[in-house]
Amino acid sequence: MPTQATYDDANLILRLYELRRDEKLRQARDWYSQKFHPKSLADVMQMAPPGSQENAYMRMVASYWETAASFVTSGVLNQELFFQSSGEMLAVYEKMRLLIPEFRAMAKNPSAFKNLETVGNAYIKWMESQGPEAYSGFQAMLSGMAAATAKK
Repeated sequence: MPTQATYDDANLILRLYELRRDEKLRQARDWYSQKFHPKSLADVMQMAPPGSQENAYMRMVASYWETAASFVTSGVLNQELFFQSSGEMLAVYEKMRLLIPEFRAMAKNPSAFKNLETVGNAYIKWMESQGPEAYSGFQAMLSGMAAATAKK
């Protein structure tokens, strides 16, 4: 059973939100949401080759949410509160989840993105518990957004 969220949890959520307002991270998040739609690691290397600004953006967004997820997996941040206020993390995980095994193999690091994966999968279960169509509706919304940005 989850523990009750504390004022410290709320303050950490607010601090995470403040960090997301950083101008460079905003640019990275905009690029990630609008232009980053890979289906494989080969796609990633094409759209965000090492040394490129796009690669820096991808790493910035992924590492931000990996860090935020580590607060949840380590018990520093209340999971329920995090899920209620961090929908963007699930959107990032949706783009990364099929790529994570390839990233791990390439980096020879079996724990790469482990926090993002653990919290992402827990988030999916939590969302499904909110209603039978909550997660599928979220996926449809992301697909629609990807299709809309592809037309631009």
